[in-house]
Amino acid sequence: MASVKVEIFSDLVCPWCFIGKRRFERAVERLQADGLATDLEVVVRPFQLDPTAPVDESAPVAIAYAKKFGGSEKAEAILRHVTEVAAQDGIEFNMDAALRANTLNAHRVLAYVESTRGASAQMQVNEAIMKAYFTDGRNIADHEVLAECASVVECEPSDVVAMLQSDAFHHDVAEWLAIAAENGITAVPTFIIDDRWSIPGAQDSEMFERVLRRMLTPQ
Repeated sequence: MASVKVEIFSDLVCPWCFIGKRRFERAVERLQADGLATDLEVVVRPFQLDPTAPVDESAPVAIAYAKKFGGSEKAEAILRHVTEVAAQDGIEFNMDAALRANTLNAHRVLAYVESTRGASAQMQVNEAIMKAYFTDGRNIADHEVLAECASVVECEPSDVVAMLQSDAFHHDVAEWLAIAAENGITAVPTFIIDDRWSIPGAQDSEMFERVLRRMLTPQ
């Protein structure tokens, strides 16, 4: 059986990244049911949609959307649309409670978890952070919130906070952000399969399944 690595360039405040993640996972579940995907490794790579967002303060994300998209009416329509799409994929979005956040530290936590616990644990923490942002209205720039999210894979919260208070994994995140730019990745999610295939956007589960099945099935 072929071994396949998928790198998902994603930002934790990107609604389509959460939706795409869920659709991708559904495709993987179908492959696993058929005895495939046992040699599939999935890793999240950082991307920042809003690198200028402040690290030490938060505000309702609806305000940022209104400034970006030309007013509160357009922002509300966009947020309502993604909330409806997410619901169809079994995800609860509470965008009226979501808080604008700089995701640099969240990406550092994901790099830390991958380094210390592995890719599978990283995906679990990625889910926890996205849920904290989209569903629970928590500030995912806050060290304590991030430490709590990492605790789902038994990371000691005090260790996570200490890491965040240091310079650890800054270089790792910066390097991956540079790689994304060098490879022309300007929107997320983008799924890179074995450094050969690039799948942009939150495609439907069937599309992910077709590509992965072809990659995982011996020729």
